[in-house]
Amino acid sequence: MSDNEEGDQVPKSSFSTYVAEGDQLYLKGEFIKAIESYSTALVLQPDDKNCLVARSKCYLKIGDSVSALRDAEASLKEDKDFFKGLYQKAEALYTMGDFEFALVFFHRGHKLRPELQEFRLGIQKAQEAIDNSVGSPSSVKLENKGDLSFFHKKNEGKTVKPKGLPRTTKKEQNQQNKKSPKSEKTAKQLLGELYSDKEYLEKLLKDEDLIKGEMRNGEKVQDLILNCISYLDTRTEFWRQQKPVYARERDRKLMQQKWKKNQQSLPSDPTGYVLKSLEEIDATMAAGNVMESLKKAQRVLKTVERWSEETVPNKKEVLGNLHSCIGNAQIDLEDMDGALESHKKDLDLARQNNFTDAKSRALDNIGRVYARIGKYMQAIEAWEEKIPLVCSSLEKAWLFHEIGRCYLELERFEEARDYGSRSLEAANETSDEKWQLNASVLVAQSEVKLGNHNSGVEHFERALEWAKLLRDNPAKEAIEKALTEARQNLTEESK
Repeated sequence: MSDNEEGDQVPKSSFSTYVAEGDQLYLKGEFIKAIESYSTALVLQPDDKNCLVARSKCYLKIGDSVSALRDAEASLKEDKDFFKGLYQKAEALYTMGDFEFALVFFHRGHKLRPELQEFRLGIQKAQEAIDNSVGSPSSVKLENKGDLSFFHKKNEGKTVKPKGLPRTTKKEQNQQNKKSPKSEKTAKQLLGELYSDKEYLEKLLKDEDLIKGEMRNGEKVQDLILNCISYLDTRTEFWRQQKPVYARERDRKLMQQKWKKNQQSLPSDPTGYVLKSLEEIDATMAAGNVMESLKKAQRVLKTVERWSEETVPNKKEVLGNLHSCIGNAQIDLEDMDGALESHKKDLDLARQNNFTDAKSRALDNIGRVYARIGKYMQAIEAWEEKIPLVCSSLEKAWLFHEIGRCYLELERFEEARDYGSRSLEAANETSDEKWQLNASVLVAQSEVKLGNHNSGVEHFERALEWAKLLRDNPAKEAIEKALTEARQNLTEESK
C-alpha cells in the first residue's frame, strides 16, 4: 500500500489499533505488512514519533535504508533529543555505510541515555567498521606502488548491462570478463553460505515456466525471486563497505602470524563475531524469545572465555556485557538468584578494570533484582552507589524515584519524600512529563504518610495535571482516588 493510496482512504480503525497491528506483524517477521499498518496509523497521526521509529525499523529489515533514515529524521523533527529516533537514525546511517555519522548519533544517544546498552554496542560496531574500512595505522605499510583498486570497485557487482547503451568493443568485453570472476569471488567471500542461495535463485530465473507462475497472495514468482536477489546484492554491498575484503585478508594474515596453532578454532574476525552476537542476543530478547537469547549469550560467553586478550583486546568488557545480557534474560525468566549472580559478575569485572559505564549498568541491574524480590535495603545500597556515576538529568529522575520507592516500601517516609523531591527536580530539568508525574506521586504519597495532607493534596493535584497531559487514564483514575482520600483526611484534620 503506497502513501498516496492511504491518503485517499479514511482509516476505519483507531491509531492505536493500527500501531498494535503493526507491532504484531513486526514480531512475526511480516515487515511489509507491518509498514502498511504503521503507514495507515500515520495517516491519523502523521507526527507520532514512536510510530515513525517503528516503521523505520521495518524499512531497515527489508533493506530500504533511505526510507528508514527518512522516518528516523522525521521522528526527531519536534524533539531533537528523542533517543529512539537518534538510535534509529544511527542504525540507518550505519546500514547505508555512513559509519562516521552513525558514530556521531550513537554517541549523542549514549550521552542522553547512558544506561541503554544499544548505544554502547552501536558505538563499538561503528568504530569497528570505521577501523576496518580505513585500516589500522599499525597494520598499513606504505609502498611506492600506487593502488588502483578504488577505480575497480566502482564496477564490482555490476553484471547487468543497461539497455540502450552503445555496444561494447571486444576489448571492453574482455576487460569486463576479466573483472567478473573477481566480482563473483568478492560476493562469494562476503555472502558466505548465502552465496549458494543466490546461485540457486539465479538458476530459477532461467526456468520460464516457473517464473510465469503466481503465489497464493497474487505475487508473481519472478518478482519474488528478483526481490530476493536484489536483497542479497544490497547485503553484499553493505558487507563490502562494513568489512572490505582487503581488510578481511589483512586481519586474517595478522591472525595467522600470531596464532598459527589456534587458527582453525578462531573465527576470521573475532571482534566482528562478538559484536554481531551481541546484536543478535539483543534482537532475540527484544522479539520476546528470552530463552533463545539466554542460550545464545551463554554459548558466546563460553567461546569468548577461551580466547586470549590478544584475540579480543576488550575481552573483559565483552565478558561483562555478556554476563549482563544473561542476567537480564534471567530476570525475565524469574530466575532471580541466577540474575543476581550474573549481574554481580558484571560488577566484579567493572570494578577490577575500572569500567565506569559497566559499573553503572551492573549496579542498576543489581538494584532491580533486589527490588523485585523485596530486598529494598540492598536495592537502595546498589542504587545509591550508582548515583555519582549518573550524568543525565533523565537518568537521575529515574534513579532517585526508584530509591524513593524503596524507602516508601520500608516505611521510611522522610527519605522517600526527599528522594521524590530530587527526582522531581531532575525531571523538571529535562522537562520529562512522565517522570514529573511519577515523582509528584511519590512526593504526594510520602507527604500523606507523614501527615502533611495539605502538601500531599498539592502534589497529587500536580500529578493529576501531568496524567491528563499524557492521556494516561489508568494513572489519572488512581490519582483521582488518592486525591479524594487525601482531601477527606485534610477536611477531617481541619475539624
